[in-house]
Amino acid sequence: MPSTDIKTKPEGCCMTEGESSSEGLMKRQTTGEDRVRMTARQLSEPRTANWIASEADWSHEPTKRVLERLVDDGILHRDESGTHTTYYPDYRRQAMQEAMRLRDSGHTVEELTDRLADMKTQIRDWEDEFGVESPNQLRGTLADESLAADEEDQRREIAREWEHLQRRIQIVGFAIREWDFLAPTTEPAEASR
Repeated sequence: MPSTDIKTKPEGCCMTEGESSSEGLMKRQTTGEDRVRMTARQLSEPRTANWIASEADWSHEPTKRVLERLVDDGILHRDESGTHTTYYPDYRRQAMQEAMRLRDSGHTVEELTDRLADMKTQIRDWEDEFGVESPNQLRGTLADESLAADEEDQRREIAREWEHLQRRIQIVGFAIREWDFLAPTTEPAEASR
């Protein structure tokens, strides 16, 4: 795969030796509120305050206060219809902002197209390697009692990365389709007088 600056894996995914210390560094250089905000903005599905607090490595009550401020500011939505209150970002806004970042990143549409093809190839490789068609089907193979613990961990990690790549494919595909529309404007909009 060609190396590009396009982010294709979630934070903490597929950590290499030496990267583990960067996680500790991030914790030392950010506040709990910063970590809650970062975690909340990267959500790909609704999550509870407890889950977000755990991911941000911060206590529940201050996490909940930050989440409520993010709801008040329109950055997050709150869903109280289930057994637990969950929080999630505006996925349309999130996707549009990411597509605009890709458009403004200095990459060409050809580079993004190549990256899109690479991500799709990776998913097809996993489908062939494990004989499954989705991340959840891969998770289902964990029931195989002959798997070693490290193989189970690897499959869990691949399933998470697979889901992430599926989301990235949608966003990169959108950025490619709307390349001209997403171009930065060069003239400031006229203010109404």
